[in-house]
Amino acid sequence: MIKWKEVENVDILPGVSLTMEGTVVMVKGKLGESQMDFRNNYVRLTKMENKLVVSASKSNKKTNAIVGTWSSEVRNMMKGVSEGFEYQMKIDYTHFPTRVSVKGDSVLIENFLGERSARLASIIGNTKVSIKGDRVIITGIHKRHVGETAANIERATKIKGFDLRIFQDGVYLLKGEN
Repeated sequence: MIKWKEVENVDILPGVSLTMEGTVVMVKGKLGESQMDFRNNYVRLTKMENKLVVSASKSNKKTNAIVGTWSSEVRNMMKGVSEGFEYQMKIDYTHFPTRVSVKGDSVLIENFLGERSARLASIIGNTKVSIKGDRVIITGIHKRHVGETAANIERATKIKGFDLRIFQDGVYLLKGEN
């Protein structure tokens, strides 16, 4: 018989409904719904009245890390469906005007350093990308997808073979969620 110890409690935000089917946690809010599978032999989630309890069968570094990660994931899911996440990026160029546009599920970066071919960055999940002037605004309900999309855009404008102190062109993260 495994003795489960209650390690951490995650309060359910008002305006958010949380349901569980086995190991899958589903969160619904005003911006949409999100679900994730939390499957592990040593850590489990149980729903009480207005909180989600993260329990562990043993206490060591590995299970404590999983408990903290799962608690953060559930908090981010609830925040995402109630408020959403937004990252802002800035388009910087010195000589060649860089044009950024959205085509389907990718971001198209044209005329970067005067290159003839366009660079592509993929948009992950249901993330929305909009361009307003020299700003790229990335919004979505999944923090992981929004952050990965921002990283893809920044990585697509990485300069190789030039002195980065001189050539500072690119699309850089200006403001993001912590």
